[in-house]
Parts: sequence; structure tokens; C-alpha cells
Amino acid sequence: MPNGDRKPKGPVLQAAQDDLPMTERPFAALAATHGVGEEELLETLRQWLHSGMMRRYGALVSHRKLGYECSAMVVWQVPPERIAEVGRLFAADPEVTHCYQRQPAPGLPHNLYIMIHSHSEDDCRRKAENLSRVAGVAAYELLISTREFKKDSPRYAAPRAREDEQGADEHA
Repeated sequence: MPNGDRKPKGPVLQAAQDDLPMTERPFAALAATHGVGEEELLETLRQWLHSGMMRRYGALVSHRKLGYECSAMVVWQVPPERIAEVGRLFAADPEVTHCYQRQPAPGLPHNLYIMIHSHSEDDCRRKAENLSRVAGVAAYELLISTREFKKDSPRYAAPRAREDEQGADEHA
């Protein structure tokens, strides 16, 4: 991929979004499934990592199955002049899994959003209290998740149609 071309290649992006097959050469199998060469797939993934387009290639674990029964979004009202400082502080905390700045909206005065996961609701509350103390930001609310409907990685490229579906479309 040329240095200036940051647009992801469709088949490689599709392959990067799929689960790795449990085979001796998982990237070869993944590449074959998406019609690209293994070396092209690996080289493109290396380039994406090097350029920062992709942060990492890793496992997606089920935190609930690991015993982390509580998930909480903590929404903060951070003074605008401190948003970058507090955002970096929260983002550096290993117990914070997501950290986003958002523009406040009418009725929603919060401008920094984080996610934490823990073994209990009390532990999530203690973590939020500790972050509040460390950051010196007292205005926050803890939104505890009560039910998980979906947890998945985002998909940026639609899956390719299967051959039998493509054939059916041709004959329709």
C-alpha cells in the first residue's frame, strides 16, 4: 500500500475482522478465505500497525465469563481547560477500557466518558471514586450496566457474499 494511501483494502480489512481459524497457519487460511495472498495479508497488517491505522491484533475475551460481572460507564463533567489532562490521566489507567471526549448536549452536561469493568458494583464505585480523587474532578455519574445485549468488535467492511448466495442472485 503506498504511504499516502490510508484507505484499507477491502479483502484485507474483511480478513482482519474475522476470527483466526484454529489451524497451523491461521493467516494463510484467513487469506485464502478472502482471496488474498498470505504475504499480502501479513504485510498489509504490518503496515497498518506501523502507521497507527491499526493499534493491535488481539483476542476479544468475554469479561463476564472471566468473572468481571459489573460494567460501568462513568460520565464526567470536566472543566474544558482540563479535558486533555484528565482524558490522558484516565486513558493511562489500566482499568479504564474506553475513554472518549464528547461535546455536552442539552440536558447532558458530561464531556468525558469512560468504561470500567470489575467483579462487583461496589468495586466499580470504588474505582470511580478513586479516579475522581486522583483527577480532582467531583462531578460524575456512574451508569451501571444491568444487561448485555451485544458485545462485538466493529465491522468496517461488509462480509463477502458466499458463492452459493452469489449464484442464487445471478439466477434470480
